[in-house]
Amino acid sequence: MSIKDQAAVVGVGATPYYKRGQSYPQSELEMACKATLLALEDAGLTINDLDGFAIYSYSCDPAQVASTLGVPEVRFAASLTSGGGGCAGALGLAAAAIHGGMANVCVTLMTLQQHKRRLGGSAVDGVLAYATMSEGGGAYGGSGIGPSVAFTANNGLLSPGHSFSLLTKRHMHQYGTKREHMAEVVMSSRENAIRRPLTALNRKPLTIDDYFNARMISDPLCLLDYTMESDGAVAVITVSAERARDLRQPPVYIMGSAHGGTGRWGPAIFRYFQAPDDEFASSGHRPVAKRVYEMAGITPGDVDVALLYDHFSPMVIMQLEDYGFCGIGEGGPFVADGNIRWGTGSIPVNTHGGNLSEAYIIGMTHVREAVEQLRGVAVNQVEDAEIALVTGGPASLPVSATLLRR
Repeated sequence: MSIKDQAAVVGVGATPYYKRGQSYPQSELEMACKATLLALEDAGLTINDLDGFAIYSYSCDPAQVASTLGVPEVRFAASLTSGGGGCAGALGLAAAAIHGGMANVCVTLMTLQQHKRRLGGSAVDGVLAYATMSEGGGAYGGSGIGPSVAFTANNGLLSPGHSFSLLTKRHMHQYGTKREHMAEVVMSSRENAIRRPLTALNRKPLTIDDYFNARMISDPLCLLDYTMESDGAVAVITVSAERARDLRQPPVYIMGSAHGGTGRWGPAIFRYFQAPDDEFASSGHRPVAKRVYEMAGITPGDVDVALLYDHFSPMVIMQLEDYGFCGIGEGGPFVADGNIRWGTGSIPVNTHGGNLSEAYIIGMTHVREAVEQLRGVAVNQVEDAEIALVTGGPASLPVSATLLRR
């Protein structure tokens, strides 16, 4: 019953990435359609082949995309919940639909126009607040406040940055993690982005002094620990493993996918009141990591490149622990030893620059990079890369992970 190796990613398409607000006069729909057409072309397919949408969060309206592009029939349209937590798991959703005979060609896409979301989002759309991060995690836009937001805001948790700063502080207290360790995550990502002039938005070299001189936003998180704001769209096409063998690009097989998490701890904003110590200061990925490795039949030592969701730099450190690349509490010294650096580290991380330095398209840049790495065409190519790990949305529910293989 497993989806292991039953489906493959065969097409990738993306618009340029833009700084927030610079994608105008395009709409989110226009960018979604452009990325979808480019992904189909990359695979050697057409709109007449597309019949499924396996998406996540608020990425697009399948009905609008299908009608705009002229898709003959939509046989499958489903979305995972959560924000960036669904980006990796949406590939598993596509594989499940294909393996179950509900679709033949699925698109997974994210389209993002941060300025629009910032103006139009409501306070109960928690993930939409990420659009304010680079400017200090400020106020939510607003048409009303839900009970959970009213409760957390009353206690000083006005943005995701405030919540993640608490997780980070606890990790520092329990395990001795330092800001120097977060700086290494930021600088490693930036070094990778510098070598990608065609896509990366942040390519200014960083020093440790630059990091410590950056504006503090929510102690211990400074401006450089936060993801940027950006616009754009990324789409990928998934088909059956059998069909993939006859298409234009070398298949990238979905060997394992999982999404979910520990249900009793709930969203990040409630973990502070319920989670035990050993799970509080974590990325929330341990159950998902266990299941994705079991499905794929591999261990952390088999992974050649990791694309770890990095809306905040310390979440990279916590995911390295939760996915078994180092011991629990050892993530800080692990990155300090250079283990995530491209070309020299034991597990290269976010070789495209990640959310922190390339672009923030709610996790889909990570999926794109994983596919390019396994095709052997990445800018910062990991030599002989066979297996890539992609993750989504630390410390929220659900989170997700997918293992891809060449």
